[in-house]
Amino acid sequence: MPRLETIHIADFRNIEEAALTFSPNVNCIVGGNGEGKTNLLDAIFYLSMVKSFLGLQDRYNVRHGQASFALCGQYALESGLKTRISLQAGGAEKVLRRDDKVYKRFSTHIGLLPIVTVSPSDSALVSESGEERRRFADIVLSQMDAEYLRALSQYGRLLQQRNRLLKAPGTDSALLDVLDAQMDREAQVIYQARANFSTQLMPVVADYYSRLSGGKEEVSIRYRSELEHASLEELLLRGRERDFRMGFTGSGIQRDDFAFEMSGSPIRRCGSQGQQKTFLVALKFAQYELMKRQSGVPPTLLLDDVFDKLDLSRTTHLIEMVAQEDFGQIFITDCSADRLRPLVDGATADRAYFRTQGGCFEKI
Repeated sequence: MPRLETIHIADFRNIEEAALTFSPNVNCIVGGNGEGKTNLLDAIFYLSMVKSFLGLQDRYNVRHGQASFALCGQYALESGLKTRISLQAGGAEKVLRRDDKVYKRFSTHIGLLPIVTVSPSDSALVSESGEERRRFADIVLSQMDAEYLRALSQYGRLLQQRNRLLKAPGTDSALLDVLDAQMDREAQVIYQARANFSTQLMPVVADYYSRLSGGKEEVSIRYRSELEHASLEELLLRGRERDFRMGFTGSGIQRDDFAFEMSGSPIRRCGSQGQQKTFLVALKFAQYELMKRQSGVPPTLLLDDVFDKLDLSRTTHLIEMVAQEDFGQIFITDCSADRLRPLVDGATADRAYFRTQGGCFEKI
């Protein structure tokens, strides 16, 4: 499994410069709010996914007054070889390298270093629109399936092209016929992958939720898509007049959603904050499990401020689960070292602790 041995960070948010060496098992980062804990985890995520898990554009991650940021990670791979991943971004050009060789396409890097995050920003998966839930599915499936990532990218380009044509005067319907057929082919790939993902995800989420909560509630996930009832080509033809009036495409996989429920009702309405947090942790652990099954490699796990709103029982269950041998390298942040140490020390002897203040890190 890929293990991040060292990381070097320069001019990333509030981190002017940092060089850290990690444990291959559990790494704990403690410090107050706004001191840099999440920034370190996001830097690690960047090296896997070439973007922020917070959804921020590159330029917003550059330290104030600087032109760009730079990240470099040394990894030990499953094969026993080592590789170095470096990224410079935020300026005029984003450059990703593996062992000094520049990637021509970022998509060829996705999946090399599988990663899963659990963070406070995950609350948007429950409370916000379907866009957040689609983004979650896209991040998971893009790491597991290169064909899905290709289809998603191509569909996005075709959708932009179609929306431009809808706004242009005198657009030829024959041209839209060709474009709709192309979009339909890519949409079918995406739809089938999302449907299969939802089917596989559901029982694993339910199992993890039961283990974390002590079996107190039942949860479920339902995938909803217009493509359940008709092909995209049919939907686009049926809604073409409406699309011309509106100036954008009103049907397609960009409208898909995933319904998260507890006892048959939306969890955002009937679930307490603790229940919602438990569901989100279970969802991300299920993501972890499916990615591990598919690749045979445990992903890196980032747990950012995960104990907030969880009671002691659920927190203890969580730590016991992630400290097991079938989990890979883990990074945990928390405001309190006193809360974290007893839980982690009681679960594993292979751990490292770091304290951060003002973007500066020290091993403790």
